[in-house]
Amino acid sequence: MKKTVFILVLLSALIVGFYIQRSGDIYYEISKNMELFGKVYKEISFNYVDEINPEEFMREGIKGMLKSLDPYTVFIDESKQEDIDLMTNGKYGGIGVTIGVRNDRVTITEILEGYAAQKQGLRIGDVVIEVDGEPITSSDIDNLSAKVKGEPGTTVQLRVLRNNDKDTLQFNIVREEIIIRNLVYAGFYPANSNNVYLKLSNFSRSAAEEIKNALKKLKEEKPIESIVLDLRGNPGGLLDVAVDVCNKFLKKDLLIVSTKGRDPGSEKKYFAKEEPIVPNEKLIVLINENSASASEIVAGAIQDHDRGIILGTQSFGKGLVQTITPISYNTSLKITTAKYYTPSGRCIQKIDYSKKNKVFSSPLIDDKSEFTTDNNRKVYSAGGITPDTLVKFEIEGEITKELLAKGIIFDFADKFYYQNQSAKFENLNDSRIFNEFISYIKSKEFNYTPEVEKKLNSLMEDLEKNKINGKILSAANKLKDELKNYFEKELDKYKSEILSYIKIELANRYYNQQKGLEESLKYDKQFNTAITLFKNESVFNKLLNKGL
Repeated sequence: MKKTVFILVLLSALIVGFYIQRSGDIYYEISKNMELFGKVYKEISFNYVDEINPEEFMREGIKGMLKSLDPYTVFIDESKQEDIDLMTNGKYGGIGVTIGVRNDRVTITEILEGYAAQKQGLRIGDVVIEVDGEPITSSDIDNLSAKVKGEPGTTVQLRVLRNNDKDTLQFNIVREEIIIRNLVYAGFYPANSNNVYLKLSNFSRSAAEEIKNALKKLKEEKPIESIVLDLRGNPGGLLDVAVDVCNKFLKKDLLIVSTKGRDPGSEKKYFAKEEPIVPNEKLIVLINENSASASEIVAGAIQDHDRGIILGTQSFGKGLVQTITPISYNTSLKITTAKYYTPSGRCIQKIDYSKKNKVFSSPLIDDKSEFTTDNNRKVYSAGGITPDTLVKFEIEGEITKELLAKGIIFDFADKFYYQNQSAKFENLNDSRIFNEFISYIKSKEFNYTPEVEKKLNSLMEDLEKNKINGKILSAANKLKDELKNYFEKELDKYKSEILSYIKIELANRYYNQQKGLEESLKYDKQFNTAITLFKNESVFNKLLNKGL
């Protein structure tokens, strides 16, 4: 017995000694390399041939070091702290506009309802030419946000061009606290149905509360039979908020997500803490390649517990958790501290950054494995969330993409609106809109070279370069002649698609973003597939392995 106790004590001492030594090795390596880094920094700062900025030099060193990890581990400078507050709290001091570059001009692309910009009369399509008396060009776009934002109660002066540059207007707008709405749409849609459409754009602090309040209000109006939760394009946000959002749909005590860090004892599990508001209503979650992080936590939990159908395309695949740690001089470090796992045990991280960088001593993600949902459906890890029903929703026409990318549709909507402000949107004639659009394109001398023509031009260059003529070159020239009317044919072929995007922009101008979103749902293949699925109960249940 004494011998056994002695052996156990000896083994314990050896194990403890091993970990102390291992820990000591790590601290020694950190200390040694900190000293080395400091000496390099000091030597270059004092002795480099040209004088350098010590702060900028160190910032570049930090960026370079963090670049060897993953793109989510970043140093947050003092100037960017406001962005962190916005991400976590969902509010900032400003006027309530979104600004972008259209045709090399700084243009207002969105107006938030109920805030100063809307009250003062700014409109979508207004071109910003001055802020507080300073001229603004497209090259200023990166710094423009900081100029327009500021302390609530302070004033910012904007000078804009409107109505195809016919009007120059000046606005003195008092900044106020802007609360970003996570839930940008909540209502029964289609009209006169019992289906609720929820469009969630972010997961900042108030997201779950917004969903809770919206669902309570809608339930008071009439019974809810089905819900479409739209997470397309939602980049994510706070993990605990994602858990709370899930709790509105999943029953109490169900596991929602777990996180695991480097330390084997760091696992943390998150469960539904209360009974859901909508426990049994049919549910479909829409996702796409831009649904990430918190969006994937929600989609993964809904899928693993077979609470609803996931519809759309493969999600982004971000299965890493970040923690923001304040450090010196009003700066912070956002660092990846854990991986998250769906209730079935999946880590959905798609990219293994450890394969690209030698600083890692072990793989960042697990191998792709098979897991099962509560209803014994097969699901997989290491690649984002795979939809239960794959439905692609892409712009079909190459010409449509070009018209959108070059802002032609956006600009035409401005022109048409200002020429027809007294008209009612519902009474607008589609043929008239499209005919005016064709005339507008011709007046703008829109240059469009289809992909087939680009390839043909390349082929003809090769033929001439290699001095190949005769029948082949003649056939190529004949084909080029045929392509002269290709532009008109493409416009006619994709007329319905082009018109749909024009009408969405017009709805934004005649009404607001909510009406624009409703207009877009009319042409939304994924949304309309969801509505069809709700109506076919046998197919809906079969997809979830219910009642089989």
